[in-house]
Amino acid sequence: MSGHSKWANIKHKKEKTDAQRGKIFTKIGREIAIVVKQGGPDPESNSKLRDVIAKAKAANMPNETISRSIKKAAGEIDSANYEEIVYEGYGPGGVAVIVEAMTDNRNRTAADVRHYFDKFGGNLGTSGCVSFMFDKKGVILIEKKDGVAEEELMAHVIEAGVEDFNVEDEYYEIITEPDDFSKVREYLEQKGYEFMSAEVEMVPQTMTKLTDPKHIENMNKLIENLEDLDDVQNIFHNWEEE
Repeated sequence: MSGHSKWANIKHKKEKTDAQRGKIFTKIGREIAIVVKQGGPDPESNSKLRDVIAKAKAANMPNETISRSIKKAAGEIDSANYEEIVYEGYGPGGVAVIVEAMTDNRNRTAADVRHYFDKFGGNLGTSGCVSFMFDKKGVILIEKKDGVAEEELMAHVIEAGVEDFNVEDEYYEIITEPDDFSKVREYLEQKGYEFMSAEVEMVPQTMTKLTDPKHIENMNKLIENLEDLDDVQNIFHNWEEE
């Protein structure tokens, strides 16, 4: 599992978060709106809402902002009309790309996503064209720092019943089955751990290396421009970034 260059993605996301924190918070707010509509505004009875709150905290979203987003979503349950859509395709050099979006206008979102695939040497495909190359997994990252003892964390991870535990240079990576994610995340949260990232992701089975400088440049531009779209929530790919 450790070969999917997660840290490179996290560093990229952190830079974007620092530069565009408001946009990240807006996207998380949209996720809150959807899960509140699906399961109600009480985190005690809505496990998906608890997961999104954990994601918000990992992104350093203030508690006040989280609470306000939940209250706003609860007040707009009847009018919230976002739908979740997944786009699949290939980036330059044959990199497999999955784009998860939440939108109130699927025609606009499809046109925007297709535009950037075309512009940067990619090809937007049909549903299922690349998803078979990925596994859906819960992924929790905990930063290596003072106060986080590897042996103690490993004992807690084993106790929680996770699928895999990897020790990387900068962080610990915990992999779970999607159905176990909430349980494991909450268990580690109760033990006092803070997360760099905690969400269900599409993890690539194999990686693709790019050697052509133009492909690398276009792949970076494709990711950056897709991330800047308000409707795009997550981007997963199998590009092995250097």
